[in-house]
Amino acid sequence: MSAMLAERPTVAPSMPGPCPVIETARLVLRPHRMQDADAIANSLSDFAIARMLTRVPVPYDREDGRDWLNMVTSDLAPDWHFALTLDGVHIGVVSLELRHGLWHIGYWLNRFYWGQGIMSEAVEAALDRFFRRMPGAEVFGGAFADNAASLRLLGACGFQTIGVRDIFSKARNTMGPLVEFRLSQADFAGRERRP
Repeated sequence: MSAMLAERPTVAPSMPGPCPVIETARLVLRPHRMQDADAIANSLSDFAIARMLTRVPVPYDREDGRDWLNMVTSDLAPDWHFALTLDGVHIGVVSLELRHGLWHIGYWLNRFYWGQGIMSEAVEAALDRFFRRMPGAEVFGGAFADNAASLRLLGACGFQTIGVRDIFSKARNTMGPLVEFRLSQADFAGRERRP
C-alpha cells in the first residue's frame, strides 16, 4: 500500500492559500487591516503614484481606501494583497491577483520611499513565496511605458516582455501604452540577483 502512495505524482496546489506574513531585511509584508485606510489614502492621493496605476481614481480619499480594504480583507478571493510596512508604518502594496484565470502582480510605493530599492525587495520576496506555494504558475504584470522605474524592476525580477497595448488609466483619464510582461518560475529563479 505504501508503495502505491509513493508512486503517486505530486499535484501542484491550485490556489496559494491565505496571504502570509513575510519578513525581509528591512520590511514586513503582511495582510491588510482596516486600520490601513488612512495610510493608503495618503499615498494614493499623490498624483505621481496614482498616474502610474490603471484602476486608481483621482481624487482618492479614505472612503476609497476603506472600500478597497473591505474587498481585500473579505477572504472571498484567493488573492494576496500585502501591506508593505517599514518600522510598522504602511508604505505601499504588493498584490498577486487572480484575474480571468491568470495571476497578475501589481504594486505601488509611497513617494517618500522611492529610489531606495524597497519595492524591489518587496516584489522579490512576494514572488519567491508565491512560487514556493504555486510551482509552475506564471505571473503577468504591466507598467506604463513612461514608468521607467517599474519597467526596470520587472526586468530585474526576470519578467519577459510579451507586448504593448493601450489601456485606460482612471487617474490620467486617458489611454496610455502599457508594456505587458510574463514571468515563469524558471525565469524568476534564473534572474541576475543584485549584490
